[in-house]
Amino acid sequence: MAASLWMCRLRPRGLKGPLKSIDNLCFKSQSKHSSSSVLVKSEIAQRKDQTGTTAEGNPFYVLQEERLEQAERSVLINCPPKINEKKLLKHLSSHGEINTCFFYESFGTYAVVEFSKKESIASLQEGTIIPSIQHEATVPFKSRLVSLKLNNPGDLSSVPSSIQCLRQSAIPINELVQRLSGADTIDQQLYKLTETYQLTEDNVRLRFLVCSLLKDIAAAYFPECTVKLFGSSVNGFGKLGCDLDMFLDLDGISGRNSQKTAGPFTLEYQMKRVSSERAATQKILSVIGECIDQFGPGCVGVQKILNARCPLVRFAHQPSGFQCDLTANNRIAIKSSELLYLYGSLDARVRALVFTVRCWARAHAITSSIPGAWITNFSLTMMVIFFLQKRDPPIIPTLDQLKGLAGPTDKQLIEGHDCTFVSNINRINTTENTETLEQLLKEFFEFYGNFSFSKMSINIRKGKEQSKPDVSPLHIQNPFEQPLNVSKNVNQTQLERFVSLARDSAWILQQDGMSHPLGAGAQPWGLAALLLPSASQTGGKGKKRRKREPASERIKSLLESLKNNKPNSANGNGKRNH
Repeated sequence: MAASLWMCRLRPRGLKGPLKSIDNLCFKSQSKHSSSSVLVKSEIAQRKDQTGTTAEGNPFYVLQEERLEQAERSVLINCPPKINEKKLLKHLSSHGEINTCFFYESFGTYAVVEFSKKESIASLQEGTIIPSIQHEATVPFKSRLVSLKLNNPGDLSSVPSSIQCLRQSAIPINELVQRLSGADTIDQQLYKLTETYQLTEDNVRLRFLVCSLLKDIAAAYFPECTVKLFGSSVNGFGKLGCDLDMFLDLDGISGRNSQKTAGPFTLEYQMKRVSSERAATQKILSVIGECIDQFGPGCVGVQKILNARCPLVRFAHQPSGFQCDLTANNRIAIKSSELLYLYGSLDARVRALVFTVRCWARAHAITSSIPGAWITNFSLTMMVIFFLQKRDPPIIPTLDQLKGLAGPTDKQLIEGHDCTFVSNINRINTTENTETLEQLLKEFFEFYGNFSFSKMSINIRKGKEQSKPDVSPLHIQNPFEQPLNVSKNVNQTQLERFVSLARDSAWILQQDGMSHPLGAGAQPWGLAALLLPSASQTGGKGKKRRKREPASERIKSLLESLKNNKPNSANGNGKRNH
């Protein structure tokens, strides 16, 4: 079985502009998307030219290290409302050559400036002063978050602002529906949604910079520590505005697991001892959380949630606008991120379908940013991966098949859990599956609209249904911590809503006029129609819930209007606005 694995890079069918590669979204810029599966090998070769490391060096970690190093050479500057970019860069260039600079807004105007050399940061900090504030005192913690003050504000009063602030949040759903309605095919709609909602190059840079700023705080206690990103920020499925998940990595501190020195003596550090690894993690996060709260510029609303299954510190980073979670030594989480990154790299349809299903779920309140009984984005991603594994022929391999291709350096056991899978994308063969995204979207809703959730569980390690080991309404096996159910929080009501909406969506896509635009005016059709609010959301709270119908009355009205427009479109009158 290990030999019959699949991989394919497909160009979006009918898409006029190329879809950016996953490495551009997560880590670094790449060239345009190719139309054949040969692109994978060319991208690997391109990585080797750019990084000096082959895929055998595990591109996920290699590229993350590059991003972290890039962040170490960057500074975040709070700028006045009116600032001339040319004059600002001229002033900053006195500290060294500048690679990139971009502006955005979040509780003020900010600039992210990346220098060519790390020494430029030291030079800039030497020329930065501690503010003098009347009737208040400052905590003299120096960071790479600084404010730009005008010594002579009148000099720039007549100079127009030349900066363009880049958007760091997702567009509203109604604006997205309008964009999708102007597409030519459902495949093009899915790729357009992905390109609209995915993390931008600048947003990724900002995320790694915030991670680097947190590392500066933690390094006050643990000088050799690192702070790394995991989750949506790096797995290729991040949406603009998603939370920033970080973990404090102390495993790289020198002296751990070292052999005794030769000779009659060995020196050991004297250290505090606690009852367990969990207790040590709680103490470390408690202190770091307090440090973030008291000394971290721009960090507000700090919560120390230390009794959770995975202890964490939660806070808002106002200068970036990110909601942040910081854990410690959460190595399984980053392996999950690496696995999703690999799956997203195998076939462009994986990311497009995941982004679409997540957006559809959020539009109908199946998911929520508030913790509760809702289905999570991670669970939805597992469901999409499982569905793609079940296609005939499969689009992506199972986790066990990826494990079968692993090399000696890929073998990894974390806290007793087998986290082994291949990291070299070249070892994975191409898929023979050529289904369009339109077909896959329809089949996804059909598949889960009729799935036996009451009896079966979802397992991406095996790629097949298994009998449920417990009575949870939805059971999705954790790919690495296999006894755990990643969807244990979901209740029966929320699962029934998901199934109901999946059936409705499958029905809608089967109707005439839903597979292609009809008439002028760019009315919602295809995927755009699926994102319209459902009847259950638009109805009053006090009304008795009606028995579920195949689709909402609003969608039915839309279908009728599309049918009525057929004669006009047949005459070829008018063109849609793109």
